[in-house]
Amino acid sequence: MENQLMDAVLATETRPSDTEEWADEQVIKSLLAVHRILESELPRGRLAIYEAGGGSTSYIPPTLLARGDVTVVDVDERQIERCSYATTKRVADIQTLRLPPSTFDLVVCFNVIEHLTDVDGALRGFAEALRPNGLVFIAAPTPRSLAGVVTRFSPHWFHIWVYRHLFRYSDAGKPGYPPFPTVFHPLVRIENLKRFMSTLGFDVIYANQYESERYPALRRRRPGFARLLDLIAVVINGMMLNSVDVRHGDYHIVFRKR
Repeated sequence: MENQLMDAVLATETRPSDTEEWADEQVIKSLLAVHRILESELPRGRLAIYEAGGGSTSYIPPTLLARGDVTVVDVDERQIERCSYATTKRVADIQTLRLPPSTFDLVVCFNVIEHLTDVDGALRGFAEALRPNGLVFIAAPTPRSLAGVVTRFSPHWFHIWVYRHLFRYSDAGKPGYPPFPTVFHPLVRIENLKRFMSTLGFDVIYANQYESERYPALRRRRPGFARLLDLIAVVINGMMLNSVDVRHGDYHIVFRKR
């Protein structure tokens, strides 16, 4: 299973020391579930795929990439330069970019919307660009998780420090490398995202929240600090009557256009 997922990550320039994080079973299972849905729901033959934000790493199944014409759009030209799988590359802002209507079968937006100030603008662009029955696959962190709250209420220099010193990511904060400034527009919350996409004519066909891959990474690299975070999470979960697990900070969601 892990090998299937690693095959799906075609380029790893932005996360050379992070690939071991993907050994986390929850992440693997969720992403492979998305892959199965995309492979079964999308048309046979050539596919038009719009990857909104990205360029150095793809999470599209290799079977789809093999028969896909992939348009990759990112505001950072460094990301675009590192892209090795795109048919078409564009340096542009997905919040304002409008591609030809009813052009694409699939839109992928992976860990991007949390960085946008105009999420609704980006989503309207996705809706316009998709054909009827087309799919949108979004991955994002939730702002109400423990990690989300810390991210929202701490300065960006602290995020860089965490990446460099806790995750040992030496390129953190360099131009074109994460962590990128995080905004957490209200539409990043999964319940708000579902409602808004419904108004645009979309139905949810898959949704899953899971423990952020950062927790398994910390347990391997900083076990003492990870135990402290787990204890904090248990206390917060208890205060919320265990209605949620604040460690479940990431989600995958797939929408189908009506």
